[in-house]
Amino acid sequence: MRPAVQAFFDPATATVTYLVFDPATKAAAIIDPVLDYEPKGARISTGSAETVLSAARHQGLDIRYVLETHAHADHLSAADYIRRETGAQVAIGSHITEVQKIFIPRFEAYDVKPDGAVFDRLVNEGDRLELGKLEIGVLHTPGHTPACVTYAIGDAAFVGDTLFMPDYGTARADFPGGDATSLYRSIRKILSLPPSTRIFVGHDYLPEAGRTENRWETTVAEEAASNIYIHQGVSEAEFVARREARDATLAPPALILPSLQVNIRGGALPPPTADGHVFLRLPLTLG
Repeated sequence: MRPAVQAFFDPATATVTYLVFDPATKAAAIIDPVLDYEPKGARISTGSAETVLSAARHQGLDIRYVLETHAHADHLSAADYIRRETGAQVAIGSHITEVQKIFIPRFEAYDVKPDGAVFDRLVNEGDRLELGKLEIGVLHTPGHTPACVTYAIGDAAFVGDTLFMPDYGTARADFPGGDATSLYRSIRKILSLPPSTRIFVGHDYLPEAGRTENRWETTVAEEAASNIYIHQGVSEAEFVARREARDATLAPPALILPSLQVNIRGGALPPPTADGHVFLRLPLTLG
């Protein structure tokens, strides 16, 4: 079965949101939606999410799910907004509870319980969700974060940040709960899918040289043959050494602090104060 896939690229965060649907029944899912955040003015808006929703309405789609591949550190999620607009269920990997336990104290987000209850569905390896005549299969693919999952729908796999385009490589593995060895094994799991499987990545950051246009679709065969970090022949030890060396040079994502405190809430903003104001916290690192 071949789902229809429409991609929406957000230049501000290099994120790709996907609208995926069964052409026969019009049952649809939205994967990794972006909530717009302008950091200089701390302004939240829903233009990117509305673009996706408008495309879905125009085609008469029935949005059943918002599928989060993980709790993103580089963009705020519009999952809660889409849930409120459509009644869709928000799904994420069950290990999100580990991520919540790490970051709830960091942001003093004690309105959230570390049980995943702010999401509608916590999914595990081997779970299957119905999407019209299609099924959404779940692969647990940790390494970038403990909660990362890949969604396999027909001949397509949505890998989040685990893999990028072959000329860029893979996710980093230095966030709290991340692990380069786990990342290697998760990628090998993805690459064990049929070679013709379409791979849809969660971001496209252009490589330093070569390609000048953003792309987000590749295949298992292409990744296995030419991914610069993990093509066939790269051993686990070689990958881990290179990944850890590279990660040691990387700065945190620009939006990591606003993103995580929203995304551990399932895309919802923190509760307002008694005066009706909504605040995001900025924990300081001293010294």
